[in-house]
Amino acid sequence: MPNKPSSAVGPIGMFDSGFGGLTVARAVIDLLPAEDVVYIGDTGRYPYGNKPAEQVREYARELAWSLVRDFNAKLVVIACNTAASVALHELSKELPVPVLGVVEPGARALVRATHNRKVGVIGTVGTISSGAYVRAITNTHADVTLTSAACPGFVEFVERDQTSGDEVTVLAERLLAPVRDAGVDALLLGCTHYPYLSRVIGEVMGPKVVLVSSGDETAFAVRDALSESGMAATSGVGSHRFLSSGDVAWFAQLGRRLLGPELDHAEQWSVNSHS
Repeated sequence: MPNKPSSAVGPIGMFDSGFGGLTVARAVIDLLPAEDVVYIGDTGRYPYGNKPAEQVREYARELAWSLVRDFNAKLVVIACNTAASVALHELSKELPVPVLGVVEPGARALVRATHNRKVGVIGTVGTISSGAYVRAITNTHADVTLTSAACPGFVEFVERDQTSGDEVTVLAERLLAPVRDAGVDALLLGCTHYPYLSRVIGEVMGPKVVLVSSGDETAFAVRDALSESGMAATSGVGSHRFLSSGDVAWFAQLGRRLLGPELDHAEQWSVNSHS
C-alpha cells in the first residue's frame, strides 16, 4: 500500500454497493471506537455483481473520490468485493490517501483457517470472474487448492431481508455444490452481504467447514494502516455517518436491522451533489 501523506484528522471513508459493507463497518466501528466513519451505500445502483467491470470501476471511482473530496476521508475502504476486485489497483494509484480492499485480508484469513489445505471462495459473478481471489491466495504462497463458485441471487435475498427459508436454502444447495463436493474445510464468504446468510450457508456446508468473513480481517488491516502512517485517532468517541444513493428511509430501516442503531439517521448521497 502506498505511504501517502494525510493526517489523523478526518474520517475513515467506506463504500459498498449497498448493505453488505455494513458488516465491515460494524467491525471497524467496534475495533476502532475513536475513529470517525463515513459510509456510502450505493443502493441506487446495486447490485454490482452482474455489471460490467468498467461500469463498476467508474462507480467505485465516483464514490471513492466523493469520500476524499466531500468528506475529507483520510483512508478509503472499498467494502465491496466486486468493486475491490476490479478497482483497488487503480484507485490505490489515483487517490491521495491510502486505499484498502476486502479481498487480500479475506484471502489471508482463509489460508490460516484450513487444515486439509482445500479452501473455497464464493462471491458474485463479477468477483469470481475477475480472478482477484485466485491472485490474492496465490500471493499468500500457501499450499492450498482453491475451488471458487459464483452465487448469483444471494445479494438480492439479503437486500430483501430474506435470509432464511426454503427458497434461500434450495438456491444455496445448488450454488454451493461445487465447493461442498471439493471437500473444502474453510470457505471464504467473498461478498460482504454473505455473512447475513451464514446460517443457511453453514447448514448446507456442514459443521466441519469453517466460514471465513473478511470484515474483521479488514478492520485489523485498517487499524494497522492507520497506526503505521501515524493517522490513528487516539481519544474520544467517533461519529458515524451513513449515506445512500437510493431510498434513504429503506436504507435506514434495513441497515438498522443489519448494523444497529447507528443507522437511525441516514442521509442522501448522489453523484451530482457530490462531484
